[in-house]
Amino acid sequence: MSHDFSTIRLEIDGAIATITLSRPDRLNAFTGRMMHELIEAFDATDADDRVRAVIVTGAGRAFCAGADLSEGAKTFDYAARSDAESSRAGHGSPVGPDGRVDYANEAVRDGGGRVTLRIFESLKPVIAAVNGPAVGVGATMQLPMDVRIASSDARFGFVFARRGIVPEAASSWFLPRIVGISRALEWCMTGRVFDAAEAHAGGLVARVVPPAELLPAATALAREIADNAAPVSVALTRQMLWRMLGADHPMEAHRIDSRAIWARGRSADAKEGVMSFLEKRPARFADRVSADMPDFVPWWPDRPYG
Repeated sequence: MSHDFSTIRLEIDGAIATITLSRPDRLNAFTGRMMHELIEAFDATDADDRVRAVIVTGAGRAFCAGADLSEGAKTFDYAARSDAESSRAGHGSPVGPDGRVDYANEAVRDGGGRVTLRIFESLKPVIAAVNGPAVGVGATMQLPMDVRIASSDARFGFVFARRGIVPEAASSWFLPRIVGISRALEWCMTGRVFDAAEAHAGGLVARVVPPAELLPAATALAREIADNAAPVSVALTRQMLWRMLGADHPMEAHRIDSRAIWARGRSADAKEGVMSFLEKRPARFADRVSADMPDFVPWWPDRPYG
């Protein structure tokens, strides 16, 4: 099954959904429309109980070359852009008559951050298959994805300081947690572009494979999850691990672990997991993410599931 979008493709094949950034003539450069379509695609994969894992990749020779720079000097001055980006429509100008900026206005929000926050809230595991250059938002949009696999052709760059801006897409939260503060600062302050080997050495990507092996490797990982793990357990595990990165005491993890073990231990999936092991057969997990999440979810009141 496929969905109709103009800047991405969403294809669902059995239990695996593949989202492809699809502006190959522009190296899949990020636009306001792409932002909306990515959010819509993740809404669709969360709502579809057939989907057990999501792969994100790029069409052509790039993953994503960053923001579309066709507006020239006005590219990052959203109030001056000619495209009236729809993500800011309906919120009014954040700049008041006296020239002061209302930074709490929705129109100020960063588009890349809207995408990464939606991926962060995904109920399905997300695997990045980085097929080529990934710079700017092309690099930061990957950070809330769970596993990043890179082609040897991939290149990465947190180039913001070289464009006179700063890291976006909530990367100041994600990147240090993934690669450590020193590496994150080096990459962001220099703004240099580096190869897949350095990304792997720094912990940004899990492994590097030849170009022809990229999608098969990502699909094999997605298939391993889809074929063997209970979907509700995967959805809970993903949220538990990501969100505990911001906890200030292990008691917070103990509280959530205890609730989750109690709830899942009584489920049909837990019984099936044990019996399938004892009977030496593949498990057939019946619980659905759309209907069978524990009643204490969401436990984070400010960020409910999208």
